[in-house]
Amino acid sequence: MLIKPSAGQPARIKVIGVGGGGGNALSSMISEGGIAGVEFVAINTDAQALLHSKAAIKVQIGENVTRGLGSGGDAEMGRNAAEESRERLKE
Repeated sequence: MLIKPSAGQPARIKVIGVGGGGGNALSSMISEGGIAGVEFVAINTDAQALLHSKAAIKVQIGENVTRGLGSGGDAEMGRNAAEESRERLKE
């Protein structure tokens, strides 16, 4: 069963880039002119990478797990960082 969206509420679209690769993809999209009406969100453990991100919304996760550094591609460390910041990610 398909549910038709309410005519009174426009769609909210967010493009979320996670980690270094996701952040680079976001920056490329934004540099190419972005997409009208889309919010870009960068999520990373690496504070320095977020400083250089072109995304309007930046969320640092896992400050205690990574001490502001990247996870080095370690999926388990990334998972722990996300779990540490679960409430912030829900926002």
